[in-house]
Amino acid sequence: MKDSMNVPNAPNQPNPIVQIGSSRLSRRTMLRASGLALGLPLLEAMTPAGRSAYAAKEALQMTDVSRPVRMACVFFPNGVIQPKWRPKVDGDNWEMGETLKPLEAFKDKLNVISNLAHENGRAGKDGAGDHARGGSTFLTAARPVKTSSNIRLGISLDQVAATALAGQTRLPSIELGLNGSRNAGSCDSGYSCAYSSNISWKNETQPMPKETIPRLAFERMFGSGDAAMERKQRLARKSILDVVRGDAERLMKQVGKTDKRKLDEYFTSVREIETRIEQTEAEDRKSLPDLEVPMGRVTAFREHARLMYDLMVVGFQTDTTRVATFMLDTAGGNRTYPEIGVKEAHHGLSHHRDKTETVEKIQKIDHYLVEQFAYFLERLDSVEESGGTLLDNSMVLYGSGLGDGNRHTHHDLPIVLAGGGGGQIKTGRYLQAAEETPMANLFLSMLDVVGTPAEEIGDSTGRLSLS
Repeated sequence: MKDSMNVPNAPNQPNPIVQIGSSRLSRRTMLRASGLALGLPLLEAMTPAGRSAYAAKEALQMTDVSRPVRMACVFFPNGVIQPKWRPKVDGDNWEMGETLKPLEAFKDKLNVISNLAHENGRAGKDGAGDHARGGSTFLTAARPVKTSSNIRLGISLDQVAATALAGQTRLPSIELGLNGSRNAGSCDSGYSCAYSSNISWKNETQPMPKETIPRLAFERMFGSGDAAMERKQRLARKSILDVVRGDAERLMKQVGKTDKRKLDEYFTSVREIETRIEQTEAEDRKSLPDLEVPMGRVTAFREHARLMYDLMVVGFQTDTTRVATFMLDTAGGNRTYPEIGVKEAHHGLSHHRDKTETVEKIQKIDHYLVEQFAYFLERLDSVEESGGTLLDNSMVLYGSGLGDGNRHTHHDLPIVLAGGGGGQIKTGRYLQAAEETPMANLFLSMLDVVGTPAEEIGDSTGRLSLS
């Protein structure tokens, strides 16, 4: 193991979860100690024929339990500059638009999809409030009731899958974001703030609370739910790797060379996440010496986003969960991006009225957000699994609830679907669906891929072919 595990005087934990001499490990094997539970990546030793590399490979190809399909949904607000987003087509060939250029390395592992729409995002008889409707319909495809109190919407794509998969992973789903949720009051023309703040909905009246603090997200994934114990751990400044060191060392002694390498890389990545969380917390405390800084506060957008992306990778890698959502900002979000020279608020800029300078600033933001998404795909693609990589065995939706933020359109939504879905999705394509195809049709196909089929969701009319 690397330095992250070489901690002097780390306690040797009794009652190891790993049985020495066992020829096969359970897919759910965890390193447990002091109220913490560290999941493990998929190892050859977890296959039915763990002592035979060839046999293990064959076994993994035959069982979807060994390599489950993971699903992540990433939301960004305010639409995009469509001419810069849209791919360029030349006969049967296509190339990334300017905004999507950061994804060029993954062109063969993703699909760009156009012409998908959310009819229930449109005003109808409800008047203004397109941002709230855009956020609330993004994964539900259902019409939100225009109210500031008695909210009603519908179950979201991720929660349909999470409910069906309940019990197969330690966490049915994880919900992440960079801004806290407001579920009371009105945030957009009479619509409850709950509609703008959440994309994940358990049922018609219950949005799923999202975690915005990296440390708390980390503890949710690896903790036991014992808040007192986890607080004690933080105060002691101990890495989770320190606590489970005894089990980790025993495990490293009994697995093969390939598994040792996988574990070494995994333990290192976990420690790097912990270190980055500590560093960002320390930097924030230093930058605001006269203010009480909440635990885990992260002010830098890029680092905050990448920490959350990394946590999703680890959650998928260890099969802690197979379903995740991530909001880069609330619907209609007004974040500024001074690090790329954009000091004006995102939402305000989105009403650009075709002014060249303003359009250029919005395109800068669009491109910057895609850069962070590219980082997520890179991290997923760096984790080797049977049949390819974690990205190959995942399905990642990236998009917005608005097509054009200036005109508040709900058609031709900017959508990227990355990952091979365990071989079920044909990738490397620019898919031009028929105009006004319900985005909910894509949802039904995604549910098929993850193994949780449904008859309908939102305003679905059928399925969008992904093969």
